[in-house]
Amino acid sequence: MTIDRETFGPGGPGGPSVREVTATQDHVDVVVVGAGFGGLYALHKFREQGRSVRVFEAAPEVGGTWYFNRYPGARCDVESLDYSYSFSDELQQEWTWTEKYATQGEILAYIKWVADKLDLRSGITFNTRVISAVFDEDALRWTVTTDTGEVVSARFVVMATGPLSSPLKPDIAGLDSFVGETYHTAHWPHEDVDFTGKRVAVIGTGSSGIQSIPIIAAQAAQLYVFQRTPNYSVPAGNRPLSAEEVEQAKATYADRRHKSWRSGGGSPHVAHPQLTMEASAQERREAFERRWDLGGVLFSKTFSDQMIDAEANEEARKFYEEKVRAVIDDPAVADLLIPTDHPIGTKRICTDTNYFQTFNRANVQLVSVRKTPIESIDATGINTSEQHFDVDAIVLATGFDAMTGTLAKIDIVGRGGQRLVDDWAGGPRTYLGLGVDGFPNLFLVSGPGAPAVLANMVLHAEAHVNWIADAIDHLDEHGLAAIEATADAVDDWVTECNKRAEATLFPKANSWYMGANVPGKPRVFMLFIGGFATYLDICAEVAGAGYKGFSLIKRR
Repeated sequence: MTIDRETFGPGGPGGPSVREVTATQDHVDVVVVGAGFGGLYALHKFREQGRSVRVFEAAPEVGGTWYFNRYPGARCDVESLDYSYSFSDELQQEWTWTEKYATQGEILAYIKWVADKLDLRSGITFNTRVISAVFDEDALRWTVTTDTGEVVSARFVVMATGPLSSPLKPDIAGLDSFVGETYHTAHWPHEDVDFTGKRVAVIGTGSSGIQSIPIIAAQAAQLYVFQRTPNYSVPAGNRPLSAEEVEQAKATYADRRHKSWRSGGGSPHVAHPQLTMEASAQERREAFERRWDLGGVLFSKTFSDQMIDAEANEEARKFYEEKVRAVIDDPAVADLLIPTDHPIGTKRICTDTNYFQTFNRANVQLVSVRKTPIESIDATGINTSEQHFDVDAIVLATGFDAMTGTLAKIDIVGRGGQRLVDDWAGGPRTYLGLGVDGFPNLFLVSGPGAPAVLANMVLHAEAHVNWIADAIDHLDEHGLAAIEATADAVDDWVTECNKRAEATLFPKANSWYMGANVPGKPRVFMLFIGGFATYLDICAEVAGAGYKGFSLIKRR
């Protein structure tokens, strides 16, 4: 056993002085799985507390989903000024975003910069995937095993695996027989891919398809877009940020962050003060226009009742349809591209740049998989029920096994040999999205049962890590060894999440929020839908009441 003396500190900008912690690499306080936004902040926060930490990351670099998802046009749908760490004003002031909605490359550069500035790489083991975590009831510790054969004992395990980190490969007969180029948007090559002069097929029109299709169309000789389900998408209205805008944002960051923390989704934009139908027709239109100009996913929050009241939602949908039809030349193509099977916003609204206009190009053909299903793929292309499409390259924009997919790939074993994958066979069960009964000292970051993807994921990760760090401090201050959600608390929270979801329009969509994109996955709304600020208040109340709903286990 090798003993390494690691320096955990200095806690980053504005943090405490350097504290040295002696720890063996195979016996630590905390193992963190994942080095995206959540995992990096967890490493920084636990080091600030003077705890020994190991982070395992499957990729060769930090960034999580922003490392892997480097497909053409990949951008965030939260404004760059908000999609960044808030815990350090020095970081906020020193980094300057260049665009309203940051590209994948700029976000990854930011994450790398933070990792270097806070000296986080020294605590991360790259190219290493955690394959199991097994709880020892006698020692009250977790044994974590990796695919490289390393075994680490940890008092706590923090799963910062990300909700969108398990790509789905479609089950299409003959896919592997295709002799041309095949790409998945979630595993895009690091080198440039040039489609110039090629016949390209894109399968899927979710977010990654909608972002990449305009760029691929501009290169390809011919682009075939295979769409099963049309999605609502609002133009990003992306543009460079002026020096004046950046200066103003930095000068008012405290207020901007306060509004974000107290909002429904982690951004500093508030809904119209009236309900949809209380506003006049002109007021409604003006409000929708302002949100349309703002761009992106927040269109679904123009009015506070838009995702609750069907009549209100229909007003937003009519405005949306008018806008989209105005930029598509062929009404029949518009009919295929405009959703009719779910209320607007019940699937995450995509954010695009000239997506719908792309279908006006002579070299772009939309193929409805609902009307003419893909039956197989052969060496030269794609066979639908009606014809064969000769292509040189296939792009799979087929999404993720969201929220639970990555956790399901890790053999997580709690009390009495209880396996998390079995415990969640009927859908995920958590308390606050943070803990699971039967799995002491196991924490989830931005997982099911939390707002997760319904909120700004960077602030969400900060909130979860802060709550976990405070809980661990509470244990140590009171001579306690472990914390575990009770079965009753988990059952009650699942009921609460379901009740809140059923009071909205969200369950009316077969969305990945419901697991509907994965064959055989239980149809359960996996998120807390009551709003970011409301959720944070609940978490604070639980902690303030001595971690109500958790069993606190004494040291033996």
